[in-house]
Amino acid sequence: MIGKQDQKLLLLLRENARTSITELAKTLHVSRSTVQNRIARLEASGVIAGYSVQFGGAYSASQVEAHVLIKVIQKLTARTNSALEGISNVSQLFSVSGEYDLIAIVQAQSLEELSAVLDDIGNLDGVERTNSSVVLETRLQR
Repeated sequence: MIGKQDQKLLLLLRENARTSITELAKTLHVSRSTVQNRIARLEASGVIAGYSVQFGGAYSASQVEAHVLIKVIQKLTARTNSALEGISNVSQLFSVSGEYDLIAIVQAQSLEELSAVLDDIGNLDGVERTNSSVVLETRLQR
């Protein structure tokens, strides 16, 4: 379990992981060393697994994203997962319950590139069928 101060710290880091230790300490009304120790503890315990880049502005607007539902032939699940991990346009891959087995989040620089990636996914050994939805607008992202 993490305490309320850690939750506040995580929220601040989620909003901007590049916020300085000094600024975090000021916002949380604690010392810099307290923030450094909390972050080190959260990293060591696996609560914080890493930091990433969020695209913004014009670059983000130029990206095309699709959510791809994937039905997999069960005996080929491991091979299919491995092949999907090798496709650089696949930014996230989820195992899900229901009619489909996986959801892949695919990002591309154009509709043409997206179409080619979707064809590549559909042609993988073990993929029985796919169903894709292109994201028109992101309304909330945390």
